[in-house]
Amino acid sequence: VQLQASGGGAALAEQSLRLSCVASGGTLSTYTMGWFRQAPGKEREFVASISRYGGTTPYADSVKGRFTISRDNAKNTVYLQMNSLKVEDTAVYYCAADRGAVMSRSWSSFDYWGQGTLVTVSS
Repeated sequence: VQLQASGGGAALAEQSLRLSCVASGGTLSTYTMGWFRQAPGKEREFVASISRYGGTTPYADSVKGRFTISRDNAKNTVYLQMNSLKVEDTAVYYCAADRGAVMSRSWSSFDYWGQGTLVTVSS
């Protein structure tokens, strides 16, 4: 499956952005989907994931209550709604697909990756 992320850009603190990730070459409902991010000089970190039909959505503590992950399997698309953005949310955001049956927060569990979309938040 190929993943194409979009929706990144520049925002001011407290503003919102919505990221999208479109999958092609596969059936989205067969994958757990996740969003990760990597800030300059830092390791890639888990942001959120969503089970195959959306029933389970774990979040990193740093984004809980501000970000919402969702999916539309009919459109082969996963979303990350980011509200109340903070400067520390600045990073390249990646969507990823996991074929496994057990949900994981580890980037190494994910099998397919999009190219990343840059989010820059300023104060």
